[in-house]
Amino acid sequence: MKRILLAAVVLFAALPASASIALFTDGRSMKVTGYRLVDESSIQLTFGNGGAMTVPLSRVDRIVDDEVVAADKAPEVKAELEKGVFPRRPWGYDSRRGPIIRSKYDQMIVDAAKKFDVDAALVSAVIKAESDFNPREISNKGARGLMQLMPATAERFGVSDSFDPEANIDGGVRYLRWLLDTFHGNADKAVAAYNAGEGNVWKYNGVPPFRETITYLKRVAHALLAVVHTTAGSASAGVVASAERN
Repeated sequence: MKRILLAAVVLFAALPASASIALFTDGRSMKVTGYRLVDESSIQLTFGNGGAMTVPLSRVDRIVDDEVVAADKAPEVKAELEKGVFPRRPWGYDSRRGPIIRSKYDQMIVDAAKKFDVDAALVSAVIKAESDFNPREISNKGARGLMQLMPATAERFGVSDSFDPEANIDGGVRYLRWLLDTFHGNADKAVAAYNAGEGNVWKYNGVPPFRETITYLKRVAHALLAVVHTTAGSASAGVVASAERN
C-alpha cells in the first residue's frame, strides 16, 4: 500500500502559474506560483522568478490559493460575509443532531463530536467538503485523509496516522473545537480558518477574501442548510441522509 501511495503522490503535477501563499509552521509565509508533491514527506515550491525549493511537508502549515474575489463583486461578497454564512447558534454537540450524510463513519463522527463538544452535522459537512468521505484522499497540497489534515496539523493534534479514519476524525474535530474556541463560537471564522489558517482570519479580521476560502465556506454551509433548523433526528441515524455510503 505504501508503494501505491508513493506512486500516487509523485504523479501530481505542479499547478498552473497563479499566485498561492505557502504558510509555514514557524509563522512565515511566501508567495509561490506552483507546488507539487515530490514524495509522501516533501513538497516542491516554485517561484515567479523560476526558482524552486523542496521542503519537508512537516514544515508547511498549508497552502492557500491567493485569488481574491473580483473587484466588482467585492462589496456584495463583503456584505454577505459580514452578515454571516452560518447561522448564529451554538455549535457544540447536540445528541439530536447527527451526521447529515450517512456513512460507515457515523459512529466515529458522533464519538469525536461528543468528545470535543462539536456539532456532528458540522463535522460531517466538513468531511464532505474536504474528502467526500474518502479516507485515502491526498490533496495536491499534501493534506490527507477524511478531514484532510496537513502533516503539521496532524502532529499538532496528536494524529500519527492520517489514513486511520478514527484518528483522522479525532484530530480534525479537535482542531475544529480549538478554532471554535479561538473565534468565540463564530462558525464562519472557524470554518474559514480550517481552510485558510487562523493566521489569515486574524490578518483580515474575518473571512479572508480568497476565492477558494469563500467557495469552501459556502460549500460547507450549503451542506448544513437541510438540517440547520431541525432537531428531531438522532445521532445514530443522522438528521438527513442525503447520501448513503458503504
